Parts: sequence; C-alpha cells; structure tokens
Amino acid sequence: MNRMASHAPELCARFHRASELIGRRWTGAIIFVLLKSRCRFAALREAIPDITDRMLSERLQELEEEDIVERTVVPDTPVRVEYALTKKGRALAGPIEAITDWAHKWVPAEGATGRASSAPTAGRTRAARSRDAARTSHTRS
Repeated sequence: MNRMASHAPELCARFHRASELIGRRWTGAIIFVLLKSRCRFAALREAIPDITDRMLSERLQELEEEDIVERTVVPDTPVRVEYALTKKGRALAGPIEAITDWAHKWVPAEGATGRASSAPTAGRTRAARSRDAARTSHTRS
C-alpha cells in the first residue's frame, strides 16, 4: 500500500514575521488611516479611537524602522511633521482591503452585538475621556 509520509505542516517564517508586525495592536488601524491620506500625528490620534500618544508614537517608530511609514518634517512656522506610507507600506493596500471585506462580512457592528455603541468610561484611556469631555463641553455652549 501507498503510505503518505506523515509530517507536521511548517509555518513560513516570512509570513510569521509579517503577521506579527502588521498584527500588533493599533498597527493595522494606523496603516488603514494612512492608506487614505498622509496625516499629522494629531490627525492620526483623532482618527484612531482610544490610542494613546505613547502607543501611537511607538507604533509609528516601529513602522518607520520597517520602512512602511515615512516621517516628513515640513519646515513651516510652526514646524509640521507628517506621516505617509512608503511604497512598501502602500503595498499593504490589498491585504488591508481583504481584511476590511472579511470584517464587513464576519464581524458584527458594535451596535449589533447588544453592546453599547460607545465604550464605558472606566475602560477608556484618560486622553480619550478628556477629548470626549472637551467635545461635549463645546457642543453644550
């Protein structure tokens, strides 16, 4: 009889490294936003709910080191710093689009799961609570 050799499937090292890099918390969100347009730090922070300044800064530095994001200093007054995807970063458009399509098909919207549409205050970062409080006070005026 023909016996198939039994061996465990192997994990591709490149795939593993890429998924660990792109799959880090907040990294996908940063890439998703930068695929739409180049952004300043504050614009990225506003676009990504609950990310802290420290975490955003760390992730941007990691993505710069991997040549996925480029940081450009614009010598205006005051000096502006903008972030954009490199060619390597823009090459992630297909995978990010595929994940987005998958999410729309398989991940229920927050309101559809029975959970409240906004996170409870206790679980939110201090920066997010401050931004929300500032927005609320502006709308009450």
